Amino acid sequence: MRTRPLGRTGLAVSERGFGAWAIGGASYGAVATDVALDALARAEELGCNFVDTAAVYGESEALLGRFLPGRRERWIVASKYSGQPQGLTALVDEQLQRLRTDRIELYQIHWAPRGRDEALYEELERLRRSGKIRFVGVSLRSAGDVAHVLRQPGIDVLQMPVSLLDPEPLRSSLPLLRSRGVGVIARSALRGGFLTGKYGAASRFDAAGDQRGEWEAGRIAELAHQAAAFDELSGETGNRLATALAYPLSFAEVSTLILSCKDRAQVDANLGAPPAALGEAALGRIEELQRALGVGERPSVLRRLWKRARGLLGGT
Repeated sequence: MRTRPLGRTGLAVSERGFGAWAIGGASYGAVATDVALDALARAEELGCNFVDTAAVYGESEALLGRFLPGRRERWIVASKYSGQPQGLTALVDEQLQRLRTDRIELYQIHWAPRGRDEALYEELERLRRSGKIRFVGVSLRSAGDVAHVLRQPGIDVLQMPVSLLDPEPLRSSLPLLRSRGVGVIARSALRGGFLTGKYGAASRFDAAGDQRGEWEAGRIAELAHQAAAFDELSGETGNRLATALAYPLSFAEVSTLILSCKDRAQVDANLGAPPAALGEAALGRIEELQRALGVGERPSVLRRLWKRARGLLGGT
């Protein structure tokens, strides 16, 4: 697998990383331990060297703690603080024990801190000086978050959604990201699986073990409709999944694309053959489709209120 620089950290990361949320078993259904460990081993065979986890991802960190001994130097580990009551520093100590390691290469705040929460940056810097973490990142959602977070001098990496249905906040933030030289971790490239082509308007999910089980029928139908629009590109890019995997990596600012993998089959599908490069014509057509679908636009206040009211009324 090809590698890319992680911003200015000096680290070279595989251009596709292992998203370890799914193997934790807390949000996308249970995963047997041997299946999870086999998936990680297969990712390593394919040249993946970057894994993204968090304390809130069920058993994810504990599974990595079983997997990493004897191969720790082959992997760059990223984890997160999600506001746990014991506090940031105490949580990092717990995570190091679960991961069975002495450092976490990239440590991220799981939201864009504002106000009193910005004291976390000083705590992160102390942890960096202690050697428990090496680099600092923030996982965020909006262009406003990007500008706000990058007022801080010590940010090495930003993680954000980047998909055919989510060109923002990356697209409008590219000049700022270039000027600061931060690494970008792209997530959610498959938009809950709908950009794989496996799901449609009639799809439903298990409410007991899958966070998508809480999605309303209207939301599922809208996602299915939007995702299917990109099948028009199949002649140029191969299929919807190939286009979805290639799109985030078409931006030089993206260091790695993390993809959730529950088992060996998903690893092979997501981390196997490299995505085809998207040419200027394909990227132009993608942008046209995004505009036609209204994705990536900053909605007006009235549009946001209408969408909220429509959801409350059960409209599609």
